[in-house]
Amino acid sequence: MKIGIFDSGIGGLSVLHHAMKKMPGTEFIYYADEEHVPYGEKTVEEIKGYIEEILDFLISKEVDAIVIACNTATSVATKEFRAGYPVPIVGMEPAVKKAVELYQHTGKRILVAATPVTIAGNKLHNLLERVDKEKDVDLLPLPKLVRFAERGDFESEEVEVYLREEMQDLNLEDYIAVVLGCTHFNYFKESFRNVFPENIHFVDGNEGTINQLIRVAKKDKNPGTEAKVSYYYSGKEVTEEEKSEIENYMRQLDKMYRK
Repeated sequence: MKIGIFDSGIGGLSVLHHAMKKMPGTEFIYYADEEHVPYGEKTVEEIKGYIEEILDFLISKEVDAIVIACNTATSVATKEFRAGYPVPIVGMEPAVKKAVELYQHTGKRILVAATPVTIAGNKLHNLLERVDKEKDVDLLPLPKLVRFAERGDFESEEVEVYLREEMQDLNLEDYIAVVLGCTHFNYFKESFRNVFPENIHFVDGNEGTINQLIRVAKKDKNPGTEAKVSYYYSGKEVTEEEKSEIENYMRQLDKMYRK
């Protein structure tokens, strides 16, 4: 089985990382649209154009299913849009439902951090209408985190200064959890921990997305073999140097998810 996974950049590697563990024996194609990152600062029509180009590319590679490993792209790629393609397409959305179920009775608040497009999109607000009955969830756009991630800057003083500035109007003691509503944000858990005064929990949509992929792709587990991955940057197969950089990101993810 061959699965296509794409994101605006390297954020979706956290989704690929989870998929490789849950779906050994699978062949993956990972597509990072490095020419157009970050999506969260583009118009909806621009993003739809990028998505269409990527989906056509992955279909040409004869994939059996596709994961949109980008909350921003999923927020503009409607079901009707995705229905025009001949393979199952699984999107992502901020894991608000899971966070509410886990923490709604604690008396604390939940912060959803995402890109401006995701924060402003109908998809997220419709989700909040359904699950946030007690109005415990606050939204915060953090567009610069994508740029930090793309240059491999995860725990610097500059990152922490940025987070403190963007959250200065919030009473951080009120929060128990952060929903990481952009796959790039998974790399910044330590920086978030340093900013919040108390222990903070993180919730992302990776597990739910891959579980849905397994359901729609009807993938049988094959624990005896390792997953195989081919990497592309905006339609071009990566160089050996770029592949080495990707492997560094994957090692960072290994380190992060062991904590």
